[in-house]
Amino acid sequence: MKTASQDLIHEHKAILIALNVIENIVERMKSNEEIDSKDIEDLLGFLKVFADKCHHGKEEGFLFPALEKVGIKKENGPIGVMLSEHEQGRNLIKQMQESIADNKIKKNAFIEAGIEYLTLLRNHIKKEDTILFPLGDARLSVSEQKQLLIDFENHEEKVIGEGKHEELHTLLQKFKKKYLN
Repeated sequence: MKTASQDLIHEHKAILIALNVIENIVERMKSNEEIDSKDIEDLLGFLKVFADKCHHGKEEGFLFPALEKVGIKKENGPIGVMLSEHEQGRNLIKQMQESIADNKIKKNAFIEAGIEYLTLLRNHIKKEDTILFPLGDARLSVSEQKQLLIDFENHEEKVIGEGKHEELHTLLQKFKKKYLN
C-alpha cells in the first residue's frame, strides 16, 4: 500500500532537482556568468507553488496534525522543528526574490540566500525522509494513510489546480536540461 510519506518523498525528489538547479545558478553567478533573471523568477515560482503551497501545504494541513494525533510532538518536538524550517525557507525564498527585483540581479544577496536555502532544505528533506516519515509510518494506521492520500489529492487540486502539477514538472525538466546537463 502506498503511504502518505511515499507521496511526499516522491515530491522531495523533484524539490532536490530544483535545489541542484539553484546550486548550479549560484556557481555560475560566482563565476560571473550571466543568468537570465526570468529563469530565476520561474524557478522561485516553482518552489513557491510546488514546494511550499503544495508539498508543505500537505504536510502542514494534513500530515503533521495526523502525526500529532498519534503522539508525535509539535512543541519541542520534530513537528515544531519542521514547521520552523518551513518558515525559514519561505523567508529565504523571499530574500532570493527580492535580490532579482526589477530585472536586476543583486548577485551577492542571491548567492547568500541561495546557499542558505540549499543547506536548509537538503537537511530538512533528510530529516523528514529518515526520521519523521518512518516514525509516522510506524504509528499511522492503514485507514489513516488512505485518508491522508485522499486529502493530499484534494489539496493538490484545490491549491494548484488541475494540470498545474504536470506543468510544474515540465518546467523543472526544462531547467534540468538547461542547468544540469
